[in-house]
Amino acid sequence: MRYLPLTEADRSTMLATIGAGSIDELYCDVPPGARLDGPVDLPHHAGELEVERALAGLAARNVPAGSVPSFLGAGAYRHHIPATVDHLIQRGEFLTSYTPYQPEVSQGTLHYLFEFQTQVALLTGMDVANASLYDGATACAEAVMMANRVTRRKKAVLSGGLHPHYAETTATLARYTGFDLVRPDPDPTGTEDLVAQIDDETSCVVVQTPDLFGNVRELSRLAEACHARKALLIAVVTEVVSLGLLTPPGDMGADIVAAEGQSIGNTLNFGGPHVGLFATRDKYIRNMPGRLCGETVDTEGRRGFVLTLSTREQHIRREKATSNICTNSGLCALGFTIHLSLLGELGLMRLAETNHARAIRLADRLAAVPGVAVLNDGFFNEITVRLPQAAGPLVDRLADRGILAGVPVSRLYPDRPDLADLLLCTATETNTDDDIEALATALHEEVR
Repeated sequence: MRYLPLTEADRSTMLATIGAGSIDELYCDVPPGARLDGPVDLPHHAGELEVERALAGLAARNVPAGSVPSFLGAGAYRHHIPATVDHLIQRGEFLTSYTPYQPEVSQGTLHYLFEFQTQVALLTGMDVANASLYDGATACAEAVMMANRVTRRKKAVLSGGLHPHYAETTATLARYTGFDLVRPDPDPTGTEDLVAQIDDETSCVVVQTPDLFGNVRELSRLAEACHARKALLIAVVTEVVSLGLLTPPGDMGADIVAAEGQSIGNTLNFGGPHVGLFATRDKYIRNMPGRLCGETVDTEGRRGFVLTLSTREQHIRREKATSNICTNSGLCALGFTIHLSLLGELGLMRLAETNHARAIRLADRLAAVPGVAVLNDGFFNEITVRLPQAAGPLVDRLADRGILAGVPVSRLYPDRPDLADLLLCTATETNTDDDIEALATALHEEVR
């Protein structure tokens, strides 16, 4: 009764009061064909203890990434998050606060968002960053729409190495806001010729680095080709720890960087929430989605923070808005800021170096397994391996043995049988030599 407090007598009294003969009459405006003719196939209500027991049983069927050797990646990465991060973001003044509609009384929130923006701009090599977006996929889609506004064109070229979830999110917005997409085939080698795809109608080219298949992309030549045609280059980064070691996209000529910040300060957390990073050049700031926190002084000369850019149209005239994203992943952004502050510049570099060293160890060990081939020439912490059989069933068998071997490419491209033998494997600082040896040994036993 705790969750369903109304008795039959209560319901009868309420229906009589409003003059309805039955509960079905409350839904008379819903066409009969859209109504269920009976209860949904779910258990009836139960007590709290019974519900907890049932849900615990369902949860026990999962294999948590932290409980076994895990090499999962493909856009969501397991890293060690210091206990300090979780301790601080659960303080009441952070956990319960929301978006700063009254900035003059939200100085603490604005201050950490200002620091967050500074960190993101430094990481990406860009001039300015906003106060976060929902996640990397929506940041990518927003970047394309921003490029359309800047160039006054409506055609975007998406790399074949772009994560398909990012491409699908962008395609959804393209369908309903009216712009065209060019999507080359998936490119496990990272050698696609995107320059040939650029014409005078192209608003932007979107390239991920490291890409879905783990290949590190050099963007300078592509940036020059984009700018020669007055198009923008959008760089997407799904593994933000890589920016502790790799050349920032801004230093390679990118005009917009859209990234996923989950790897820093945010656990896998069953798929979300995540935090979208978005940075661009100063000259495009007026077309940037979301909001921007700035620094100022008050009437007494004391340092303070304000919402420098937050267009009212995002709240009250949405059909005229730069973007319909009018909030931010504030708590996740705070976790990002705390973790990166704890690491510092040197700590982030060491973390990135450790990730790369772990991935080299993984690649060398898997390449020694008969029948297994590593496809990458250059990578950060994720690689693509070709197996002598379909990757999906093999991953299921290894999961039954207590090893999460990686993400089969067939999960992301189910309609591409030519990619069914490819497996994405990621190694981070959380993977030990014993983990890598366990995966290699199990693969050897399964593929021989």
